[in-house]
Amino acid sequence: MAEIIRSIRGMNDILPEVTPYWQAVETALKEVLSGYGYQEIRFPIVEKTELFCRSIGEVTDIVEKEMYTFADRNGDNLTLRPEGTAGCVRAAMQNGMLNQTQRLWYMGPMFRHERPQKGRYRQFHQLGAEAYGFNGPDIDAEMILMTARLWKKLNLTGVSLQLNSLGSTQARLAYRDVLITYFEAHQDELDEDSQRRLHSNPLRILDSKNPAMQALNEAAPKLIDHLDDESKQEFEQLCQILDSAGLDYEINPRLVRGLDYYGKTVFEWVTDHLGSQGTVCAGGRYDSLVEQLGGKGAAAIGFAIGLERLIALLEAMDSLPETPTIDAYLVAVGEQANQCSLQLAETLRDQIPALKLITHCGGGSFKSQFKRADRSGARWTLILGDDEVAQKVIGVKTMATGEQETVTWDALPTYLSK
Repeated sequence: MAEIIRSIRGMNDILPEVTPYWQAVETALKEVLSGYGYQEIRFPIVEKTELFCRSIGEVTDIVEKEMYTFADRNGDNLTLRPEGTAGCVRAAMQNGMLNQTQRLWYMGPMFRHERPQKGRYRQFHQLGAEAYGFNGPDIDAEMILMTARLWKKLNLTGVSLQLNSLGSTQARLAYRDVLITYFEAHQDELDEDSQRRLHSNPLRILDSKNPAMQALNEAAPKLIDHLDDESKQEFEQLCQILDSAGLDYEINPRLVRGLDYYGKTVFEWVTDHLGSQGTVCAGGRYDSLVEQLGGKGAAAIGFAIGLERLIALLEAMDSLPETPTIDAYLVAVGEQANQCSLQLAETLRDQIPALKLITHCGGGSFKSQFKRADRSGARWTLILGDDEVAQKVIGVKTMATGEQETVTWDALPTYLSK
């Protein structure tokens, strides 16, 4: 017998008993986004590798270690998308969408070659939202308030908001020199990754997850103390809007985000209910990215939600949404019953469009069919035999109580609709 082919490590199947929760969560997220005027955009899973090198940054874990990159038959260097922002910007630029303001959202799989663990997979799913052409902190505030509304829609607790400002490009360059001087004075305390990034990308040292680096990073100079006047003013205005809206937050001066394109506002929604993988939603401004990718400069801000982590958190907080249940399971035994069962089922679906009805297929005795009906979780079992066909009636058993009655075919749609 041939060996069973198994899935790739870190790329998981999402099985039928779980997908209803995914569908319910996705529907709730889409409803909130639509309510704020965001429109869906879909772009390819595969992009030119250069897109991510230029956007994310050469000296990042994603580009250096995690991207799934390959050469196709034409010799082009291609990459499975590790995140959505770069592809969304590329699509908006290429299709002439940046001549006016845009509010966009997307959903789908992303790919990173990481060590698989709970909440971190090699194929994972994100919902992302991006807004283009909006200057000033009001769109930052709207986007953060929208994420808060997402949690409310899902009845999700256990998350808290962290904010920071990375300032302008000029402010970050000046701060970069301050940071290098600080870390050079503690060079013997830096881990291998931090040593390598000291002169190429020292801000990424602050994003280190190495516990041995935490004390050193805590004592480092704070970027928020080196902001330019414009960034400082916009950050203060953002905080004032959130205060007026009654939204709680914490200013975290160590929050730098892991991608090079961010500037000014950055934010994360975090939880302590998922172990080390505590970031559920993250985003911020990236006003320079369009220009980095060859376009005319445009204001931009976005966020992404890891759906695996979000669903895991809903489960941990006992807040998974209710999922649709089966209304009825139709069993049929007998030549005449088998011949008309599917036709009767289609008639019911025509008359009750919302009805969730399973028609038994594959034959079997009443006993075996009843077992399947019971396992389906259906509210009713509809029982059809040759005698019922002759009289144009059907047995209706309420599974919760065991009560059974006979209903005519004509009266059945009204009965089930109640």
